[in-house]
Amino acid sequence: MSRRMREIIQIDEELCDGCGECIISCAEGALKIIDGKARLVSDTLCDGFGNCIGACPQNAITIIKREADEFDEAIVEHHRPAPAVQAAKPAVITALPHAGGCPGSAMRMFEAPGQSRPVGSANVGEIPSTLTQWPVQLMLVPPTAPFLKGREILLAADCAPFAFADFHRKLLAGKALLVGCPKLDDLEHYRQKLEEICRHSGCTGLTVVMMEVPCCGGLGMIARQAITASGANIPLKEIIVGIRGDILREAAVK
Repeated sequence: MSRRMREIIQIDEELCDGCGECIISCAEGALKIIDGKARLVSDTLCDGFGNCIGACPQNAITIIKREADEFDEAIVEHHRPAPAVQAAKPAVITALPHAGGCPGSAMRMFEAPGQSRPVGSANVGEIPSTLTQWPVQLMLVPPTAPFLKGREILLAADCAPFAFADFHRKLLAGKALLVGCPKLDDLEHYRQKLEEICRHSGCTGLTVVMMEVPCCGGLGMIARQAITASGANIPLKEIIVGIRGDILREAAVK
């Protein structure tokens, strides 16, 4: 197994209380509770994306750069535990069990893909949600998340749903959602994760929703780079939302 300098997680044993929330969020099965502490079982099982970070209520997990064995997806597939999240029937929430700590990163699928509630199903005056999964933050979503498989993906800047009032009905319906901020978050980390998603999810299309402000353009840039690097043939579309909530531009990217 070759070794190289790469990003990989590190667990602070002083802070870790052994709650196990990180294990739930690790799709690769790279973590185990040993002697009351979360520990990395093998470098080859850790992709370095840090999906476990947001799940840790003690902030005991960070990403560092060190010499480590290469991440090996073949070993992961052999080692990976049976999927804990299956497509659910409409209106039924399927969730991973958790015992204490922060449940915010536990994967959930609300409805089977393509089975979003019709607008008419809401009570009078209520606007129905078309969100079909959790989590939505790109930092927390594993590249192997079952709700990404074979779906069209909507990658949205954090501010877009607040600015565009009809975000759910016109943009999100029927799609898996990923959100992030190209100004405040780690763009290179996002690009690497998005590349893995493009390579392995079999997604049918990627739509990027950005605000008109200049810093938001980074989201479209990493989407283009990720698709190219993945080698996948994924249609890409960009939508620009104005700060007053109107759509300024909508176009396919070649």
